[in-house]
Amino acid sequence: MKSVIEELDALFPEMIELRRHFHQYPELSHREVNTPLTIANYLESLGIGVRTNVGGQGVVGHIKGGRPGKTVALRADFDALPLQDQKNVPYRSTVPGVMHACGHDAHTSALLTAAKALAKHRKDLKGNVVLIHQFGEEVTPGGAKPMIEAGCLEGVDAIFGTHIWAPMPVGQVGVKSGPMMAAADKFKVTISGRGGHGGAPHLTTDALITGASVVNHLQQIVSRRIDPTEAAVLSIGTFHSGQAFNVIAEEAVIEGTVRTFSKHVQETIIAEIERVIKGVCDSNGASFSLDYEKGYPPVVNHENETDIVRQCAKHVVGPEAVIELEPNMIGEDFSYYLEHVPGSFFFTGAGNPQTGAVYPHHHPMFDIDEKGMLNAAKILVSAALAFLNQD
Repeated sequence: MKSVIEELDALFPEMIELRRHFHQYPELSHREVNTPLTIANYLESLGIGVRTNVGGQGVVGHIKGGRPGKTVALRADFDALPLQDQKNVPYRSTVPGVMHACGHDAHTSALLTAAKALAKHRKDLKGNVVLIHQFGEEVTPGGAKPMIEAGCLEGVDAIFGTHIWAPMPVGQVGVKSGPMMAAADKFKVTISGRGGHGGAPHLTTDALITGASVVNHLQQIVSRRIDPTEAAVLSIGTFHSGQAFNVIAEEAVIEGTVRTFSKHVQETIIAEIERVIKGVCDSNGASFSLDYEKGYPPVVNHENETDIVRQCAKHVVGPEAVIELEPNMIGEDFSYYLEHVPGSFFFTGAGNPQTGAVYPHHHPMFDIDEKGMLNAAKILVSAALAFLNQD
């Protein structure tokens, strides 16, 4: 009889077929309808107990093992992005302006085939496996928090998840215990002045000039107000002001993001943003409003579960191909699961110039080497089994 890992090797063509189906029919965050239906139908066809509409569009499967034991969860997200697919491939997105440009189609397909392999060996399982298929990861509020509130982690002792990672070559795996991905916040500043004629600036309060000064001063918060040994990023993404070349702008709107690992650093930056904006606006005679939205908390991996992933990855791709990651400033709502139960989130390499997988995530030409999916599925399954069999 085949082992679970050998089952995955045999299921690789089906994994590819599933991924290409999801890639052709993507659905935007919080608008997923057919994707969760396809997932639920697939799991039900395997005799797996399924809950649908969990916290929204979430789907949760439950594989009950033949022997008593602990319960481990595996998670995959399935939402797409508002981008036009520009690839010339047979599985190109059929939905105008929507595509899987981050690998969530691969996450879903890897977990579905992992479920099929595990279900075939359920009588041998020491414990249970929960399959969390999550909606809405790309857009806050993400799907993880409402799914947790709806009970997807009830009875779960540990959780594992992965992100297909195109910047990393296929065959490599990245792991890290402790802080791995940052809290991802966003903010919007609206500065209000008094518009007027460009030839009579002394009669106006220039919102554009005030906004430009705000941007310059905000860039000094991380470099001058945050301990250099702490990691933080403050980036301005948009600045909109003015309507005509000869009119002093009455309003300026600035939007940006803050990335941190520490709660203390996050709160310090929020306070400094408001202090800086108020100081600049007061000195220019303008007023302002600040809308600050805290996004996903940082992803902080647990040591025991990360060591499980590390050892399993070494067996799957080889010890030399397992990379110890540096923290990065990208956000992920897998963080919410890790606040409730021990677990680990890791990166699975899927880049390959020979297959055209050279573009970054969130790019209209994004694609992956699909062998990365198989590595992801094998490590997820291996980690789940290792945890369940751990004394």
